[in-house]
Amino acid sequence: MRTYIKYALLAAATATAGQPALAEKADQLVDINGSYGRDAESALQARGFQHTSTHKQSNGYVYSYWWDASDRSCVTVETYDGRVQTITDAGDGDCGHHRVSGGEVLGAVAGAALIGVLATHKSHHHDDDKHHEDRKAEQDYERGYTDGLHNASYHNYDRSDAYSSGYQAGVDERNANLSHHHNRGGYASVARIDDLRDARAAGGMTELEARGFRQVDNFTSGDTRYSIQYNSATRQCVQVTIADGRFYDIRDIGSNPKCR
Repeated sequence: MRTYIKYALLAAATATAGQPALAEKADQLVDINGSYGRDAESALQARGFQHTSTHKQSNGYVYSYWWDASDRSCVTVETYDGRVQTITDAGDGDCGHHRVSGGEVLGAVAGAALIGVLATHKSHHHDDDKHHEDRKAEQDYERGYTDGLHNASYHNYDRSDAYSSGYQAGVDERNANLSHHHNRGGYASVARIDDLRDARAAGGMTELEARGFRQVDNFTSGDTRYSIQYNSATRQCVQVTIADGRFYDIRDIGSNPKCR
């Protein structure tokens, strides 16, 4: 086993090709677009796909990766507001499988031995949805992503743009994963607000008042209205974005000059 891992590491480190050719399976899955996430999951499993990972973004998009071992296909499923938006082809590495010498594909278990050589971030983390072809840039991006994801200090000692972009991607995913957290510790009390997203504006405002909030500021931009709400008991400062008569977004913004 040790010899095998050593061989795999050497093959991965010396490979000169970029991402392997995609199997182009996504074009056979377009009928799943628009379906609810739970229905898409059943449909993908029925067609031989297995889920490998899911990643959230702070803008509300969720990306999940699915692997079909029968033809070595990896696809990305982009979901927003509970519905599938797109399904696109992805590289083997995005599904935890890594093609090395002779076209052989290492599975996720074997691939775990390649930590530090093969990226753990996914193609959607990049602005153009593609991994860097330059190995050094990809390694810098991965280091930045890992630092940002785990809340490590920003340490861009190479002054690398790839590291900077990767760090921001890691921070974004960390914030999305912790969207349930109120940025408080210990036993500090908080008022729940996440369940009010998409509530009707009138009912949502009434419920915020019942939970101890009061409006301290209010402004509009085009057809969108923003309300700043403050809860003196829990010291929560919340911004509500209202569009089309509903709470389009509601989040704790930490502080505001009017929140006092």
